[in-house]
Amino acid sequence: MTGPAATDAGVRAIVTEGTGGVWQVRTVDGREHAAALAGRLKQDGRNAPKLAVGDHVTVEPDERASAWRITGIAPRTSVLSRREPGGRHGERIVAANLDQVLVVFALRSPEPHVRMIDRFLVICEANDLKAHLVLNKVDLAAPAEVEALAEPYEAAGYPVHRTSVKRGDGMDEMRRELHGRVTAVAGPSGVGKSSLLNALHPELGLRTQEISQSVNKGRHTTVGAKLIALPDGDGGYLVDTPGLREIGMWGLITEALDQCFPEFAPCLGECRFGDCTHDREPDCAVRAAVEAGRIHAGRYESYRKLRGELTEADRAW
Repeated sequence: MTGPAATDAGVRAIVTEGTGGVWQVRTVDGREHAAALAGRLKQDGRNAPKLAVGDHVTVEPDERASAWRITGIAPRTSVLSRREPGGRHGERIVAANLDQVLVVFALRSPEPHVRMIDRFLVICEANDLKAHLVLNKVDLAAPAEVEALAEPYEAAGYPVHRTSVKRGDGMDEMRRELHGRVTAVAGPSGVGKSSLLNALHPELGLRTQEISQSVNKGRHTTVGAKLIALPDGDGGYLVDTPGLREIGMWGLITEALDQCFPEFAPCLGECRFGDCTHDREPDCAVRAAVEAGRIHAGRYESYRKLRGELTEADRAW
């Protein structure tokens, strides 16, 4: 297991699953244990971070309870977080200590939603996490359609992977990307995340389910985030996340949104006004790049809609 050293005496471990009182942890010898927070950590709850999948911890056996307890939580190197669903004001940490995120969308069943793709990528940028876009089920779409969807993201600098579980497209490339890294796999329900991971590593045996044709949305097969050790023994982990039908941005300052669109970078600081919102101001370098075709118009429209959403959230809160 890689990661920072734990802070207290005990056995080093990583949190693999859980939401609340009992957590599953994997110790450095590869064994799995159920563990609860030690009383001291519960008492320090206001000052200590809320435990999340991917956290590096120390554990020790609690002989009185014939169980294990978590005695320390190491500082995090990164988090993937989003706003609490349902419009609630708060942060929900999806996973901690990630190296990268695979943002998975399907070409068909369900149809891809470019605004949702952009939302996922902005959340990765806001959390300073390297994002890869995975376009899955490419066997169900014409090649020209696949390339039309991929082009704006490749132009923005994102690695774009074209995959098909049925035909095996992109599998070898994806295995190389996962090697030795802690990777979260995120995306809406039904896009084939679990099927993709099973194809990459059949030993995982993740549960899959068919698309609900009546609503063209996937049924949830992953309830909470779960960290899974890759079977090749190279220290890599996957974090299988729940299919998300609602994903809100958290902790992102409205004025910093333009920094979460990598293709905007050459233009930032070139506008007439230092506080340019890139909407209606004269001599806006971003809008000029859109008009010249250097920034994709659809990506710019996503920026405008997301900025409007953040502005409304600021007013509401």
